[in-house]
Amino acid sequence: MAFDIDILIVYSASDNAQASETGNGWVTDFKRFLEMMLLQVLGEKPNVLMKAEDDSITAANLQDVGILIPVLSEEFMSSGACLDTIEEFHKNISPSDPYRIFKVLKTPLPLDQQPLKLKDKLGYDLYFINPESGEIEEYKDFFGPDAEKNYWMKMVDLAYDIHESYISLNQSDVGDVKSIYSRRNIYLAETGHDLSIQRNIIKRDLQRHGYKILPDHTQPQDLDLLKSQVKNDLANCQLSIHLIGSSYGDIPEGTDLSVVDLQNKLATERSSEIKDKATFSRLIWISPNLQNASDKQLSFIENIKRDLASSEGAEILQTPLEDFKNIVREELIEVGIDKRLSKATGSTNGKSSIYVLHDKSDTDNVKEIKQTIEDAGYRVLTPTFDGELLDLRQHHITNLRDFDAAIIYQGKVNDQWVRMKLLDLLKAPGFGRRKPIKGKLIISSKDNMMDLSAYENHDITVINTNTNSTIDSLESFLKDLN
Repeated sequence: MAFDIDILIVYSASDNAQASETGNGWVTDFKRFLEMMLLQVLGEKPNVLMKAEDDSITAANLQDVGILIPVLSEEFMSSGACLDTIEEFHKNISPSDPYRIFKVLKTPLPLDQQPLKLKDKLGYDLYFINPESGEIEEYKDFFGPDAEKNYWMKMVDLAYDIHESYISLNQSDVGDVKSIYSRRNIYLAETGHDLSIQRNIIKRDLQRHGYKILPDHTQPQDLDLLKSQVKNDLANCQLSIHLIGSSYGDIPEGTDLSVVDLQNKLATERSSEIKDKATFSRLIWISPNLQNASDKQLSFIENIKRDLASSEGAEILQTPLEDFKNIVREELIEVGIDKRLSKATGSTNGKSSIYVLHDKSDTDNVKEIKQTIEDAGYRVLTPTFDGELLDLRQHHITNLRDFDAAIIYQGKVNDQWVRMKLLDLLKAPGFGRRKPIKGKLIISSKDNMMDLSAYENHDITVINTNTNSTIDSLESFLKDLN
């Protein structure tokens, strides 16, 4: 299914009026950053358009839109034209369609104030809560330390979630793509507030290695709808993962059980109902540190440990969370997709490896650099530019997990491309990396070097080919690695 407009960003014009330090409006920057990230995960640049309330896109035009991204704010909710666009687009979505609406929150907006059609959609909070004042702030410096930890992590989530929908929407145009992108589904249960960040890290790790994570929507507030949705999601999964910490979790109206407790009970029911136990299993992690847990939470945990019914078909672990993450990686990732990838990449022959990140347009320019690295006794890892989209991304992720040092080459690419590669290096542990990075080097042919002040604590070496002898400086860098 091909669309004239792959992605349409709908927003209130007032939300794009205030310029950031880049000199652009907030929504303009958001579009630019999203395009860069989608180019990485898709391997191609989708057609992304912006629509403010006064821009004319008719209902007929909306039928040619694949994915809609509304940028929610109080101003958006006050715009009849923005709300009308949501309604018109929603008419084009059939129950058999994949998720095609991704809501972005520029400022906080309670669920009961959001459009009815968007309440069950996943939200991506792209605002900043000042830890000192508690006030909500917009990001002005998109490359500062706060933005790196919050804004960009949410952008990564959004890009990968759009990737899932984009691939599904275009399956019919890509031959045997269905078998290429087939994957196991995993139910990653909602957690208490104390483990929400850790749940998100595990979610991203699994997604990047080819797994589809459910639930992929906001949980209903109605108890009966909630139970029905959880059962449906569990029925489509081969594994459920439950993280249980000190917080009992939110309790829906009409019950005294939390969502965390309900999910566990419903997963138990599914496990007890199926005949072939190999088709569904469960991993339950219980925090070893429960000092702040309520009596109700402690009772819930004791029941899980003691009651065989509640743990049927489950493996219960009470280990440090990092150990649990490693178990998940080993059982789901290294035994699965990564095993295939490691065979494809071949033996390392015991050599340390250097990942040379470069754009396809700079392939000829890095030949001497790669030869110098090999002459120094290192194995060279490089990106690949040919093949299916998911395989290209998995090749990149495998390199991020395996390299010892990294070199980013900036020839014909801009500073934003370099920043995206730097972010990949800094987030490498989220891809399953377990060893420290020995060195990070940027080789640039630009007259004006990009501002790296936001990365001053990350030990990045820079070589400017216009002012330094590139090969001499590279050899010095390689020597220092030892």
